[in-house]
Order: sequence, then structure tokens, then C-alpha cells
Amino acid sequence: MLVSLHVKNLALIEEEEVHFTDGLNILTGETGAGKSIILGSVNLALGGRADKGVIRTGAPYALIEMVFSLDNDRQREALRAMDLSEEEDGTILIKRKIWPGRTACSICGETVTLRQMREVADLLIDIYGQRENQKLLRRDAQLGLLDDYAGDRVREALDRVGASYRTWHDLQADWDRDDMDDAARKREADLIAYEIREIEEAAVKEGEIGELEKEYRRMSSFRKISEAAGAASYYVSGGDVCALTLTGRALREMTSVSGIDEGLDAVTDQLSEIDSLLSDFSRDLSDYVSSLEFDPSCYQEVQDRLNLIHHLQDKYGQEEGALEAALSERQSRYDFLCDYEERRNALARDLAAEREKLLALCGDLSALREEAALSFARDLKEALLDLNFNQVDFQVRIEQDPDHPGPSGYDHVVFYISMNPGEAARPLDQIASGGELSRIMLALKTVFAGQDEVYSFIFDEIDTGISGQTAWKVAEKMGRLAADHQILCITHLPQIAAMEDSHYLIAKTVEEGRTQTHIGRLTEEESDRELARLLGGAALTEAVLNNAREMKRMAGKAR
Repeated sequence: MLVSLHVKNLALIEEEEVHFTDGLNILTGETGAGKSIILGSVNLALGGRADKGVIRTGAPYALIEMVFSLDNDRQREALRAMDLSEEEDGTILIKRKIWPGRTACSICGETVTLRQMREVADLLIDIYGQRENQKLLRRDAQLGLLDDYAGDRVREALDRVGASYRTWHDLQADWDRDDMDDAARKREADLIAYEIREIEEAAVKEGEIGELEKEYRRMSSFRKISEAAGAASYYVSGGDVCALTLTGRALREMTSVSGIDEGLDAVTDQLSEIDSLLSDFSRDLSDYVSSLEFDPSCYQEVQDRLNLIHHLQDKYGQEEGALEAALSERQSRYDFLCDYEERRNALARDLAAEREKLLALCGDLSALREEAALSFARDLKEALLDLNFNQVDFQVRIEQDPDHPGPSGYDHVVFYISMNPGEAARPLDQIASGGELSRIMLALKTVFAGQDEVYSFIFDEIDTGISGQTAWKVAEKMGRLAADHQILCITHLPQIAAMEDSHYLIAKTVEEGRTQTHIGRLTEEESDRELARLLGGAALTEAVLNNAREMKRMAGKAR
């Protein structure tokens, strides 16, 4: 559930923090007080689009923080999958900071993307307003609602259909890609045959490129190596003042006094080792210098071989094993082109078999939807009758289109409704008004309440276009829904406000020449006065207040 909301420097809000409760949280206020700003801040915190215009004039940034307590294991598993973890008290902090030109999002102190923010938001809270009501008119959304209602059996069938569709779609793509005439097939086969010969004739061995590059570097530096080795040989053993001669003389001097002082003998032993090492080094270096030779033809062969391999790498790939992979791929393609007709016939058989399988799975899915549609229509009709529709005929019609299967099957779902006696049912998107859509949306939430894993809802303008007895019915339905869920409801109707478990007032004030929006929780007496205002009394007389208190008593009995 949503525990608290903290907003700073957002539009007309300088800084506000509000704590919400379980059950029905009612938010009211005068027209223009800033109720939309509160809902907007929630949308921003949950990944909505932001621009610098949302930042309060004169402030460097805007900040929105929301604290949620987790309601089920599904939420915890989803967070763990994103490498996020709840606090020790079972809460998570969602934070968004907005500067001109950039924004930063975090969950539980970890930086996240807007996409991740939205994924988490979908697990924690549902927001319903006029825009969501309009989504109800989209027929793809109606299909999704039926599938959600049908539950696990349809979800499993959808998975099977989706897997089969992807296989069929890939086969179809293969068929379309390889649809060519004889001339095109021959041209491609000739090109691939040339490339196969090119790779095979090169016969590049594993590790060869490294050995060739090492040999090329040695031969390219032949003169430098020769001069360095020759100079070193001269300095070690090339004359009377070379290192080897001078070391030998020093050793003879030290040997002449050996046995006199043990400390000196140890130094003499070290010098003897140096003399021996220099002798070995001199012989090895002399042998190396003697072996040095440069063969221009061999150098050219190495250079030509490297150029060939580099050309192949540029053409077929630089990474290790690229030439082998290119050869295998081209050999497979060449075999296919040489055996084109038989391969095409086999692909046609696979394509037909997979399409037949897909249509059968679509048929199974359609049957499950037909079964669910009957109970869904019945449950929704009952919920609509509770919301003061005097007479409702609600139908879920499923139209099948086997010629155009998709990842969701071949069904097209349309909600049909009639709300007046004697009127034939027509598609929902052709007849429903704003107020009727609000009630239909609320009815849907009550139908889904038992299986919905999201615990917190926000209703914005759910009361659009209703009043009187219908408003009472909507209020009663919302009160019953709040028995098992946390609801935040922005409303202007006293019948709905009277159902509150907690009542919050959104108000606009002018302080030091600047307009500010505040939100605060009302006491029981303050709630009565706000309810009286909603009832439309010109003045808050005792009679109007008594009317408000009586409305609250009626609301309590209805719950």
C-alpha cells in the first residue's frame, strides 16, 4: 500500500508530505485547488513524462518521493529480479528528482531507468482516470480484460499460441527470404562457391596469424636486432677492456688473497658466479649473432601471407574462429541452394504443419475465451446493476478470424451493452458516456477485486457525470472495494466523500505574494465541515452540518 507522499518544488507545491491509511482515502477541494497536481506528482514519481515546466518557479529542481509497503511475494520477487530489495521494515522508497533537461530515478536507493520505474509501479498501484476509461473503449484492451478474467488456463493457452506463432512466423520469414527464381539462385550459388574456395584455399591454421605477425616483426627489425646484438657482444667479449676480460682480471686479484678473510671469500664467490654467467652469455650471444640471417624472399612470403589473411578477416570477420564460421555458414547455404527444390518442399510442409498446429491452438484458446465470456458478462452485469443501471444487457462477443492468426490468437473481442429497455445491445465504444464509463470501470474493478494482485488504487474523477442515487450506489461499491484494498479517490461528490476512512483536503493559498497548494488530513469535525461544503450550503449552518453527519451515518450503514 501507499504509505506516504512527499513533494517539493512541484508546480504550486513548495513542500508537502502526507501519510495515507488503509481503506478509502478521500481527497477533496475547491475547483482549481490543485487536485490534479497531487495526481500528477504520483504519475511523475511512477515514471510519467516530465519537463522543466513542472518545476516550481524559482526552484532549481522538483522532488517526489513515495513510500510503499509491499503486499505480496510477487512484488518482492519482481524487485529481487531487478536486484532491488525492500527495507528492513518491508517498505520501499521510490524517488524522482527533476532538473531542467534531466531527471534521476531511484528505488530503495538504487538508480533505475524510467522503464524499470514503470515496471515497479505496475506492481504497486493502479491509477484510473478519464484516460483509463477511454482505454476501455479500445477493443484490444477488451480482449486483454477477458483474458485477465479467464486466469491461468487462458494465460497458459496464450503462451502456447505465442510460441507456435513465433515458430510459424520464423518459418514464413524463411520462406519469403528464399523465394527466388533460377537466375537469382545461380548467381548467389556462384558467389558463395567462390567464397568457399577463397577460404578453403587460404587454409588458415589455428594460431597462424599470431606466429606470422611475430615473424614479421622480427624480420622487419633485422638490422636493428643485428646492430644491438653485435654491440652487446663487443662490450662483453670484444677486447682488452670488455666486460669479460675486466671481470676475469678482477677475479684473479680476489683469488690471490682467498683464505685470508672469510668475508672477502664470500664476495670472491659472487664475482666467480658473475664471471661464469658472463662467459655463458657471451657464448649464447655469439651463437645468436652467427645465426642471424635475412632472406628477402622469405620476408616477402610472410608479408604476402599476412596480407591475404588480413583481407579475409576484413571480409569475413576479425574475431577468433570467424573464418571457420563463415565457411560453415556458406557451405550450409550452398548446399541449400544446390538442393533448393527439395528444401523448399520440406519447408512448405513444415510451414503448413506449424500453421495447422497454430490454428488448433488458437481454436483451443478461443473455446476457453467463449467459456469465460459467459461468466464474465454475468458478473459484470451484476456489478453494473449494483451501480444503479436500471436495466443492463452486457455481452462479450468473440469474432474469429482464422485467416489472420496472431500471437494472441485469432479472436476479436467486442463488448456490447444496452442500458435502456427496448434498445438493442451495441458496441461499448459507440454508446457509453463519460459517467457510464466511470461506473463500468468501477464495476470491472469489483469483478477483478478477488484476483487482483495490486492492492492500491487511485480513482480520479470516477464520479464524472453522476449524481443523486447513482452517486450513492457508486459510493457503496467503492466502500465495499475499500474493505480489501487501499483506495485514493479524488472526488467532488458528497456521497462518495461520506464513505471515507480518511479524508484529505487539497487547498490553495496565497502566502507572501505566491500561490501555494497544500494537502492535509482532516479531523472528524473538519471532515464534517468539508462534506457540508460539498453539499452546497451557502453557509455552514448547523442544519447543513447535521445533514453532512447524517450522510456519514448512512454511509457507515451501507458499508
